[in-house]
Parts: sequence; structure tokens; C-alpha cells
Amino acid sequence: MEDIGNKIYNLAVELFPIYRSITGDGARETLRIIKRHLPLLKIFKVPSGTRCFDWIVPPEWNIKDAYILDPKGKKIADFKKNFLHILAYSVPIHKKVSLKELNKHLYSLPKQSNAIPYTSSFYEKRWGFCIAHNQKEKLKQGFYSVHIDTTLAPGYLNYGELLIPGKSRKEVMFSTPLCHPYCANNGLSGLAVTTYLAKWIMSIRHRYYTYRIVLVPQTIGSIYYVSQHLKYLKRHVKMGFNVTCVGDDKTYSYMPSRSGNTLADRIARHVLKHIYPEFIAYSFLERGGDERQYCSPGVGLPIVSVMRSKYGTYPEYRTSKDNLSFISPRGLYGGYSAIKYCILCAEKNEILKSTVLCEPHLGKKGLYPTLSIKEKKQKINTIKDVIAYSDGTRDLLDIADILEIKMWDLLEIVEELKRTHIVNSHR
Repeated sequence: MEDIGNKIYNLAVELFPIYRSITGDGARETLRIIKRHLPLLKIFKVPSGTRCFDWIVPPEWNIKDAYILDPKGKKIADFKKNFLHILAYSVPIHKKVSLKELNKHLYSLPKQSNAIPYTSSFYEKRWGFCIAHNQKEKLKQGFYSVHIDTTLAPGYLNYGELLIPGKSRKEVMFSTPLCHPYCANNGLSGLAVTTYLAKWIMSIRHRYYTYRIVLVPQTIGSIYYVSQHLKYLKRHVKMGFNVTCVGDDKTYSYMPSRSGNTLADRIARHVLKHIYPEFIAYSFLERGGDERQYCSPGVGLPIVSVMRSKYGTYPEYRTSKDNLSFISPRGLYGGYSAIKYCILCAEKNEILKSTVLCEPHLGKKGLYPTLSIKEKKQKINTIKDVIAYSDGTRDLLDIADILEIKMWDLLEIVEELKRTHIVNSHR
């Protein structure tokens, strides 16, 4: 546990200093680093101006520097000290403005006076800075020199895709946001955890499902991806997970699909019920991540989110407080482990059917103990219960829920029943 958690955290530490936005050099650098971990990751580029449904890929935006000089020449809101100081996608500007004019372009959080907010303007041309409210309140009258060294020009949106083949063409899809600078839980945790989940998936022998992993800038990236693959995704994706906010230690939470009753929903609820019974189940009405795109009408993919603290529910969200101290190796491992159990349940879930009329003679099969030991008796009762519900209409997940037992704790019993031909299975 500690080793994997530390490795995931170390990847987050490596990625944290990179400025990421929905387009630009930071996204490409991030994908190149992840490709070192996942050599089969393919990196794609989409030209600015590309139409995808109701949206158009915006111009590529890059930044070299941004800061304000106060009337005494002191540098404030310095981008190089904290990336969140710049309003993302600000147009370039170099001029002097009065404090009254400057205040029209300053964004702060009065209720979190010492936090710098993350704010963006992807689709409207404007300039601005984000600043702690207590610093904004201390600004003196006078003229301020505003310097924003950015470029906004035709370029590319980049995203990554990794396909891990299995026995079946049925797919499990994972999507994680590639943007959000300096947001450790809201941005980096998903990238880091998904990278190590991909490594683990590739280590699974005799995989049943094919796994589709996409790293996309939020909203515009997922919309573009769906626009290019809609028919295929609807035909092949049987379940999926939007991976975000999986790095803190506070809680576990779950965002359902729009229908709320897909296999992904059932698995997510089962896993969280057993690893953290106090998990928070949100309504789809409280959605805010890329499940908005994947579950939208006409798309309707069976995708859920298994998270630690849900986006928008913790005060550090989209502020300078969502930093590397807000996430931890333990928190990241918890997010990783929860989704890993979801994958295990997906891989092992089958419809079970008894091959014996009435109760089978377990002694003849070598499954009944010759000594009466309490633990053995409990196992025998569980074996009998599994058989009792193996009627060809229920899958193992159903049976585990009926018995109120972790599905992964039934796997050894199921293998024994299949080995002794007491039950057979199909998908």
C-alpha cells in the first residue's frame, strides 16, 4: 500500500509545477511524462477551429509571464510565484491602469480571504488576475503596470488515449481531466491515479474486458472525443469511470450515471459500501465533471465517478489551497484501491447457474469438512447460500449484495464450485 501510494504521489509532485490548460505546451509536456510510464499511450492533436457538436476547439493559449507592478514598482500577483494568479486564457496586455480599472480585472474570494482562486475565460477574450482577497483589500490608490505575456493563436488541443486489449471487445472506459493547473486533488490526482491503474490493468492475466483510457482537457476534450467515437463507444463501452478528486483523506463519494442503474453504478455502490460504509452518494443533479458529456442525452454512456471528496464540496476546491499538502500518498492509494476493486468486480462478475437439482452432496465433492470447526461451518453456509441463488438469472454481484458479503471474498468459493462442476457461469 505505502509503496504504490508514494509512487502515485511522486508522479503528482512531478506534474504539479507544469502549467496546464485546455490547450498549450503544458498539456503536451504532461502527456509526454505520462507516456514514459505508459509507453503505449498515443498522443493526439486536434487543430483549433475544429467543430465538435455545438462547440469549436479554441485557439491554443500559452503563457510566458504575468504580473502587476504596484505604484511603488513592487511586483504583485506574480504568475511565476503561483500559476493561479493569471486568469486562464488571458489575452496579452502591457499598460498602466488606475486602481479602479484594475479592480474590474481582479478576481478574489471574499469568504476565503487568503486563498487565490482558479478562474478561467476560455471562450471570451478578456484579461485578468486572481488574487487573495486580503491582498486585494490592501491595494493603494495609484497607477498599476499590468504585464501579461501570452499568445493566443491557431494551434492544437492535445489528448492521450491508451487501449489495453482483453478477451472481449466489450470495454471499460476511464476518463480523467488533463487541465486544471495547481489543483492537486481536482486535477492531478486523477491523472496520477489513472496512470497507475493502467499499469495494474496491464498486469492482469487473461483480462476479459478491453480497457479504454483517455486523458482529455475537461469539457471540450471529452466533447471532442465523444464526437469522434460516439457510435463505437455506445456499442462497446459497458461501463466506465470518470476519475477525478481521488487524492484527499476526508471521505469517499460517488456520482451516478444519468440512469443510476448501470453495471458501473452497481459495482461502485457495492465497493464503496464495503470499503467505506459512510460514503456519500450524490444525485446526478449535482454533476459537474465530464460525466455531463458522457451521460448526456443521445450519448448515454454507463459512466460514474468514484471519488474521495467530490469537486465543489471542499473549501480548497479550485483555489491555491488545493495543493500538494491537501492530497497524500494514503489518500491517493485509497482512491486507487477503490477503483481497483471496481475493476476486479467487473472482471470477475458472471451469471451463475447450479448444475445440480436440489442441494448438492458437498462431501462427495470434497467441499464439506470432516471436523466441525466454526470457521469451516461459516464457509459451508456461504457455499450453500451461493448455490441457492445461482439460478441462472443473477450475477455474482447480485448474490454478493444479497449475502451482504464483499464480492471479492466470494471469488475463491466460486472457483471451487466451478472446478467441481456444481455451478457453471456465463456473461
